[in-house]
Amino acid sequence: MLLAGNAAWAAYPERPIRLIVPFSPGGGTDLIARTLGAEMGKDLGKPIVVENKPGAGTMIGTDAVAKSPADGYTILIASFAHAVNPSLQPRLPYSHETAFAPVILIGAGPNVLVVRAESPYKTMADLLAAAKANPGKLTYASQGIGTSAHLAGEMFSNLAKVELTHVPYKGAGPAITDVLGGQVDMMFGTAAATSGYVESGRFRALGVTSAKPSPSFEGVAPIGDTVPGYVVESWYGLYVPAGTPAEIVDRLNKAARGAARSAEFREKVEKEGLGIRAGDPAELDAYVAAEEKRWRKVVRENHLKPN
Repeated sequence: MLLAGNAAWAAYPERPIRLIVPFSPGGGTDLIARTLGAEMGKDLGKPIVVENKPGAGTMIGTDAVAKSPADGYTILIASFAHAVNPSLQPRLPYSHETAFAPVILIGAGPNVLVVRAESPYKTMADLLAAAKANPGKLTYASQGIGTSAHLAGEMFSNLAKVELTHVPYKGAGPAITDVLGGQVDMMFGTAAATSGYVESGRFRALGVTSAKPSPSFEGVAPIGDTVPGYVVESWYGLYVPAGTPAEIVDRLNKAARGAARSAEFREKVEKEGLGIRAGDPAELDAYVAAEEKRWRKVVRENHLKPN
């Protein structure tokens, strides 16, 4: 049996691999998944097919992976919400502690507070003044409850002592559409999702959520310069179902590590502020454990609910 198992691992992969994105197409996570998947496929010799399964604060797509066979043919790209949902959601349809095996932390980077180009808010001072003068009137979009764009807004409200109204969507794509259309005032969007719109002039960037200025957003100051103590980081990592053979996890880690460090991937994502990590599976485990602890405090203090 051992020899048969080793032979199967040596032949892996023998068919296309699914990469589940728990958001609608068009957002930052979708971009990262498709770019990384294309590069991983070159190494693995089989295509990686991206499937979008949005909804329920990423739980629909995440649960689909949790309940998939542990054979290396279904991968989850997880992000900020993966570390927040255990404290935000009263009942997860999967066990956060035991349902997944980490593969790799791809990278992390800032979010960007953006408004449409025609917005009357040209600076952080403009926006703060309007928010203080009109409690609850200003709205901010996110790609779903518990995502980085949502919690970035909650932390902003806490530290700036203002009241904003959150408008959740099933992905960054539809959220961005409504900010551009003027239905929502602003978005604390991921750099990957918003940078193209900032570059084209359709969005105005008012601040980045990193502690220091981002070289990808020249001239845009950290929000923390105006709201002391404000820092939020988005991240992306890969998981497979728990029980996936270690040899397959190692093979996927190798392919993902090479993909994340490839010139093609770096060209598309580093200009958007994503800092490449690409270490071993334990790096992802430790990082997400620290993030979960940090955001559990915010969820509790803000009395956040999933709906």
